[in-house]
Amino acid sequence: MSTELRDFLEIPYAQLEELNLEAKAQRVGRVAADIVREERTKYLTDEKRIKAVTVCFTDLEGRLHMLDYDKKFLVKSADNLTFDGSSVRGFSRQAESDLRLGIDWHAFYWLPADIFGPGKILVFGQVLERDGAPYSADMRARLKSFSQELWDRDETQCNAANEIEGFIFKGRDAERAYYEKGQFEFVSTGGYYHSLPGDALRLFIDTAAEVQRAMGFANEKDHPEVAPSQFEMNYGHTEASIAADQVQLYKLICRQVASRFDMTACFLPKPVTGVNGNGMHTNLSVSRKGKNLFWDPKGEENLGKFAWNFVDRILTSGDQLCLVLNSSVNSYRRLDPHFEAPNQIKASPIDRGAMVRIPIGNENSARVEVRSIAPDANPYMAIYMLLKTGLEGPLAKGAAGLRNQKRYLSDNIYDAVEKFSASKFLRGALGDTNADKFVELKLASAERCPKALGARIKRAEIMFHHEVTNQYLWTQF
Repeated sequence: MSTELRDFLEIPYAQLEELNLEAKAQRVGRVAADIVREERTKYLTDEKRIKAVTVCFTDLEGRLHMLDYDKKFLVKSADNLTFDGSSVRGFSRQAESDLRLGIDWHAFYWLPADIFGPGKILVFGQVLERDGAPYSADMRARLKSFSQELWDRDETQCNAANEIEGFIFKGRDAERAYYEKGQFEFVSTGGYYHSLPGDALRLFIDTAAEVQRAMGFANEKDHPEVAPSQFEMNYGHTEASIAADQVQLYKLICRQVASRFDMTACFLPKPVTGVNGNGMHTNLSVSRKGKNLFWDPKGEENLGKFAWNFVDRILTSGDQLCLVLNSSVNSYRRLDPHFEAPNQIKASPIDRGAMVRIPIGNENSARVEVRSIAPDANPYMAIYMLLKTGLEGPLAKGAAGLRNQKRYLSDNIYDAVEKFSASKFLRGALGDTNADKFVELKLASAERCPKALGARIKRAEIMFHHEVTNQYLWTQF
């Protein structure tokens, strides 16, 4: 079909970066919501070349959902958007299906037209009850609320940055086709750093990094990772709820770019037997009135008492947090110690097998790195639970001694479910109803997979993984 009659918005990458960084600065600066809404609504009304707005939300397990609204309809009906919550696993039941969808006007992104199509804008939504109250299973809203409470109390801000690893495989929809093929095919077997400019893996990384940069990620570095066809693209830290949004955008960008190259970007924790898996190392820090509360030049590893208290609380609940950070059958394969897995519940500046690492830092960058988290975790739930635990969680007697003890995370999802379910603190932080729903969903998937992992990746753990959405196959079981 000819495009000559169409005049949809296409913005150069440099201008996209300026627009998205400006919007991000408004978010970090906590510009009043009504001011931002008025500004965005006026922009959408005045910019005739925008045809549609993509509204995103995330379900309890961490899947990203997207609905496209006609621009004119959205501007007119932004306060009355509804969707069928019963069609989303972990949300409402069929008998009480309708939910509302609010617009978080702060979380507004201009999109590269060559990757997402011309004339489209993306914005994150807020899942609401029928009466407009926040929906309890919306972990994004829970993280935002927690962050706002801390800010309102004494201008405490939680910051995060995620290092997200993924694989690139040949062919589109390689995960959905795994049930028939039983294997993934690498696009490159070069290994760590060994990828020549212009080869398939490097071409993907370069393109995805350009899109990230245009969308305001504040890129730092990117490179092939240890395993064949594996990649990682790093970007700067920011306020925690923005960081969680960027996890979802990172995976969306990678999947969209890979598809354009007739490839698949895969974030399964351990998609291939015999090579390193995918992690999502999560760097966390807390500041107050602009001062990094973790930094102490005289403290152990240049961390102060506040930071070590944060670490000790996470280690105290390390067993119980495991399910939140490793929420699929496949993720327990990644915790195999033969592949540099961070499966030990301890803290260390150098041991990469530790659950928590203390990176080299300064007054601005002092932080702790939680390494045991997999990239298929719900980023809002994981970051919220880590922050909530680190700031308010139980503290074991003699907790400092836990930092060097040899304790191990669960090596299967059943043990992780049992330990998570026994934690009054984590269940209270998540809400009993949400905790029960989450466990129910995890067990439903696990029961369709072999209970003993064995050495080889099984078809069922891919097919029934919460991010591999092959609805046609699911309905046959």
